[in-house]
Amino acid sequence: MAVLDIIVAPDPRLKITALSVRAVDDDVRKLMDDMLESMHVANGIGLAAPQVGDQRRVIVVDISSPDEKPAPIRMANPALVWVSDEERSHEEGCLSLPEQYAEVERPEAIRVKFLDYSGAEQELNATGMLATCIQHEMDHLDGILFVDHISALKRKMILRRLTKIKKMENA
Repeated sequence: MAVLDIIVAPDPRLKITALSVRAVDDDVRKLMDDMLESMHVANGIGLAAPQVGDQRRVIVVDISSPDEKPAPIRMANPALVWVSDEERSHEEGCLSLPEQYAEVERPEAIRVKFLDYSGAEQELNATGMLATCIQHEMDHLDGILFVDHISALKRKMILRRLTKIKKMENA
């Protein structure tokens, strides 16, 4: 497995619409494995392919805590088939927006269909943090960042701060 570089906003590569995976083959499985490794090294709980410069509709999540056994979920072509009417507000962060956080409202429960690691079609019911994490990562596949769900003023402040940090790192 390889640790992939995670793209930091603002970056136009984070605004792309990812392309469907035709089949889960060895190349897609390697991407999933590398993404999981990269996510764990960065202490994240989710990662989408566009965040590592890949334009395929692939996400990985693992919301287990460090003292728990890892419980990775690998998804290709995830699609919501149901969302609850009940909303949940949660402070979200993102590996592509380091050390930036904001409250985001999302459906409390979801059902998602996807192709798993072996290429089989699956459906998963998720609630709470897992539902939030899956929705957050799925947004990345359509070029949506969590800051796109908050006020324009807060979004501009966060993106300005990240631009400033990038300039200082490149100076």
